[in-house]
Amino acid sequence: MAQRTGQEDPERYLFVDRAVVYNPATQADWTAKKLVWVPSERHGFEAASIREERGEEVVVELAENGKKAVVNKDDIQKMNPPKFSKVEDMAELTCLNEASVLHNLKDRYYSGLIYTYSGLFCVVINPYKNLPIYSENIIEMYRGKKRHEMPPHIYAISETAYRCMLQGRPLPPAHCAPPLPLISARGVQEISTALGVLGSFELSDCSSFCHTQIGPP
Repeated sequence: MAQRTGQEDPERYLFVDRAVVYNPATQADWTAKKLVWVPSERHGFEAASIREERGEEVVVELAENGKKAVVNKDDIQKMNPPKFSKVEDMAELTCLNEASVLHNLKDRYYSGLIYTYSGLFCVVINPYKNLPIYSENIIEMYRGKKRHEMPPHIYAISETAYRCMLQGRPLPPAHCAPPLPLISARGVQEISTALGVLGSFELSDCSSFCHTQIGPP
């Protein structure tokens, strides 16, 4: 019998196996091939190895099919080492360029990792299916944790906002002015749910905070 979505291990949609990412053989292969990103009409960008430099032009070998191509040197974008594969915060990328950002988002998305940080912002790609990462158990995983201690998630954002409200601190810029078109109804619902559950655990603290800041009725 097929496994129901609700019974799947939610951690596979949150965590990256860094042991696989830090494979020395993969790192050695990347170094030997001098891999870079080159423009592609089909993919936007694709991986290629530099074979020869001719002034402002470079001969590359496409990784996908081994075909040779000549591209302008200015169109080549550097590729990050394999240890940055599926990185959770793209601000950590050594080579922060369009090709690397798109590749990281695509790589994470195809692995079921729909949340990715980009500095202060959280990028979310619609999976167009239900994922088992919105339960009270997941909320508990994020409760009381700092953002860098857990994988990217909308619950990490709501947890940070909740802590700021309790402590009377200004919200971080990512929470003050998010790009509204990117907030879906589901996203608002999940934030509300998370705040509701978090609040139920610390109702007395919240009441005390409100009493101090606003005053008794």
